[in-house]
Amino acid sequence: MNKRILGKSLEVSPVGLGCMGFSHAYGKATDDEQAIKSIQAAYEIGYTFFDTAECYVGENSDGSISYNEELVGKALAPFRDKVKIATKFGVRHEKRQIITDSRPEVIRKSVEGSLARLKVEVIDLYYQHRIDRKVEAELVAETIKDLIKEGKILHWGISETDEEYLRKAHKVCPVTCIQNRYSMMARWHENLFPILEELNIGFVAFSPLANGILSDAFSKGEKFEKEDYRSVMPQYSDEAFEKNRELFNLIRSIAKEKEATPAQISLAWMLCKKPYIVPIPGSRKISRIKENFESSNVNLTKDEVSQIDTKLNNLEMSGVFGGSAIKSK
Repeated sequence: MNKRILGKSLEVSPVGLGCMGFSHAYGKATDDEQAIKSIQAAYEIGYTFFDTAECYVGENSDGSISYNEELVGKALAPFRDKVKIATKFGVRHEKRQIITDSRPEVIRKSVEGSLARLKVEVIDLYYQHRIDRKVEAELVAETIKDLIKEGKILHWGISETDEEYLRKAHKVCPVTCIQNRYSMMARWHENLFPILEELNIGFVAFSPLANGILSDAFSKGEKFEKEDYRSVMPQYSDEAFEKNRELFNLIRSIAKEKEATPAQISLAWMLCKKPYIVPIPGSRKISRIKENFESSNVNLTKDEVSQIDTKLNNLEMSGVFGGSAIKSK
């Protein structure tokens, strides 16, 4: 299996597992035993990169609280020296609204909480979950720099960053990677590619299947429980299925040609575009986790990727979920 390097030295599997869905945003939390089984199955399949966050908290069917970091830490404890765990600070959720808080004292409290829930001595990759416009990038980076010196974290990154913020932070404490939304339906961060290459920073792509719609596992008339964020995502509306017909047909045709699945083509497209991109699709199903991982075996040439980009540029598409409303504390 080919590994990928984020930044200067963080070695990870070519596809990572986004673990959020086991506890947060996609309806009731998965039963702990099943979630742990799925995460461990992912390791056996070949995943060595697992993504969580302190704010990924949900409700179990019995009304108890599910803390995603605890699940991930427990599941990966037997393989701790063979995997990389990424978690995040600086965000809490209130009624599907994101509240940011990246004050130094909050970061320090958060890192201690994450270390305890994950039951690890050091965090491999620690992201600022969203930019806090009330706290300067340099102050956040200085705090992280101190935490690295103290041995609490090894690498850091920024999620949903822009160029200005990234440059300011990187100047104080080198950033290993960013984690931004990216898929065939959400390409607005491609303008960061030259900056990432200049600074030798990796790109971890979240929602690489546009919250699952590009897996081709859904159809018009889908119904989701009210706790499931997909119930209000624009790409899941009945109108969107009609509007995205050409996009789905394009992906299906390439999948047929490559003897792959639509999800694998959607992931292979970005894997073959840049060597520093690592998608982190999430799924609760072991069969889907395996399918997504095998996208790293699908080869698209530079010309094929370019042809896909050209077609995407000229396709009509529906809106796509771009994130929850954000407020600073």
